[in-house]
Amino acid sequence: MQHPPSLGRRQLLVAGGALGLAAAAGPLLTSPARATSKAPSCVRITDLGPGIQQFALMSALQVGDTVYIGSRNLEPTRVLAFHLPTRKVVAQTVLGTGHSIQALAVDSTGRYLYAGILTKGDEGKPNLFRWDLTAPDKPAVGVGRTEDRDIRDLAVAPDGTVYAVGGIPGKAPALWMYDPGTGKVTELGIPDPKATLARAVAATDTTVFFGAGSVLSGGDGASKASLYAFDRASGTFGDVTPPEMEKDPSLRDLLVSGDRLVVSTSGSTEPAKLAVMDLADLSSYSVTTTTGKVVKNLTANGDSIYFATDTGLHSYSTETEVISPVGFDGDLGEIWGLDVAGGTLAVVSGYGFVGEIDLATGRAVVTDLGEAGAPVVAQTTMGIAADHRYAYVGGNNGIARHDLRTGKVVNLRAPGEAKDAEVLGGVLYTGQYSSQGMWTYDPAKGGQPHQLAAFPSEQNRPLDVCYDPVSELLLVGVQSDTEGGGSLWTYAPKTGEKAAYINPVDGTQLVRAVATRDGVAYLGGDNPTPQGPRGTLVAFDPVAGKELWRIDLPATLTTGVAAMAVRGRHLYGLTRKGGFFVVDLTVRRVIHTADHRAVCPGFASMVTSRGVVYGVSDTTLFRFDHKTFAISTVVAEINGAWYSGPHVNADNRGRLYTMRGRHLVRVEDRPVN
Repeated sequence: MQHPPSLGRRQLLVAGGALGLAAAAGPLLTSPARATSKAPSCVRITDLGPGIQQFALMSALQVGDTVYIGSRNLEPTRVLAFHLPTRKVVAQTVLGTGHSIQALAVDSTGRYLYAGILTKGDEGKPNLFRWDLTAPDKPAVGVGRTEDRDIRDLAVAPDGTVYAVGGIPGKAPALWMYDPGTGKVTELGIPDPKATLARAVAATDTTVFFGAGSVLSGGDGASKASLYAFDRASGTFGDVTPPEMEKDPSLRDLLVSGDRLVVSTSGSTEPAKLAVMDLADLSSYSVTTTTGKVVKNLTANGDSIYFATDTGLHSYSTETEVISPVGFDGDLGEIWGLDVAGGTLAVVSGYGFVGEIDLATGRAVVTDLGEAGAPVVAQTTMGIAADHRYAYVGGNNGIARHDLRTGKVVNLRAPGEAKDAEVLGGVLYTGQYSSQGMWTYDPAKGGQPHQLAAFPSEQNRPLDVCYDPVSELLLVGVQSDTEGGGSLWTYAPKTGEKAAYINPVDGTQLVRAVATRDGVAYLGGDNPTPQGPRGTLVAFDPVAGKELWRIDLPATLTTGVAAMAVRGRHLYGLTRKGGFFVVDLTVRRVIHTADHRAVCPGFASMVTSRGVVYGVSDTTLFRFDHKTFAISTVVAEINGAWYSGPHVNADNRGRLYTMRGRHLVRVEDRPVN
């Protein structure tokens, strides 16, 4: 799908640092920067239009002949109604809070659709909404809020009572109940105090099933997959986890189908599992190991259970206990909706389409949601990379390619999320979340991005990608969401050789940042858990796979490393709360620290361009003086619309690329020495 910006929206601005980005087109002007260090500069800013535009989605549920689809990382959040007979979007409702909708459920009458929100804030606002499907022209209404900020799954019992699960960082997840009769939201208890997230819930007349684990913030004693049965009459929980599933990090999905409970997991070091349990006797069950690392979107038709994995669509026969693939001619990408009715399997893809597969013939019809009437709008973004010809912006299940000559934008397909990226010799290389390894795209060859190298699947979250010209290796810092700790990946573009060094910092610190000098990789450690060391720097030989030396950041820098860059003999770094440090690599010690929370209150990204070290936070683009290490504002109130932390990168001419709001901007900074 292509969305070329009009020439009128391509704006050139020249302004001084703290003067910000006044949105105006007109003659080129220059002015001195009003920066914290008073260092003057000329800043030229080019607005390249929306970073990535698409109808991104995160949930789907079929009710009758209509599929309801929840948006992802779009503003405002909304639910669409896609009518299968006409293959058109026939209604939508705007919820307005949060950033994504992962949970949808409908009551037994088919009248009320409930939606649960992922919020990242919005304190005090509802995260549970209800839409009356008999009056789709009327908006959904907020009916309550769970204290677990993010709702990951919903279930409606036969009597209309709604149950919600999810999580909030630093707190074990609870089971929540919404009573439509009283309008109250009630916490029913925390069955697993060591869990970090609950992602599955199902309900019958008598029992609510609660599935949790540690798919996020794993390690450090966090529990693995757990399944609890909540007795609605007594208000008590009982652990009913099949022992065969206890090694997997998390329960992923639950489905009540007749007299059976279908249970699935997310895998990590082992493949995911699928279990079918007898509701009358939960100790009677069968467990099957799948070929994928996740089993989700469970739906049943007779004795067949259909589900999605990272390897495609499958069916499971409860009679033969055999898993079989469901054929589809094409790439379904990340699947967020799966329902079966009338012999047709409706598949909602993260690529922004609905596929209808005739189970008898195997024939399929695919409808692009944008063409069907879904709003195609700017999304919050992830990794950024550029060279002289193209700039790339990562989104969900897509990467936008901006042609810097013509302004034309093309959306490329790539499953998951391009968390960070680099361009070498015109070829794009990405670190792809989750458990997708490294992907690549060569615009000279056309086609779509494809996987370049796989790495251990539990090393699932690549965070920082850089290139070492001495060893000619791509280096990727990685977090393991499920096991804790992290790794360093290396890949040689010329030879295809790869390696993964697990826990090069220690067993709890992930590798959030990587920088290089003279063939040495510098790894910045971070620990997202409350206990244990954080902020360790490791000098690492990426060819030999050996540690050379390490130092710990001063205790005054209370959080782990967020970003790093090298200039000359100095390693610059920022912590996750704006702490700044400089290491003299020749003497291997910290020689300068400062508190920059005023401009960098959280995560950050850094890059060295034209001999200057730059950084970007959620609010500000800034630079550092290489003599005094003083910070100077380049663009104030840039306020990039990021999903997983800010990014800044430079092309081979030294021009910077980052986000201003939801627009990609190119920044040419000329400090005056």
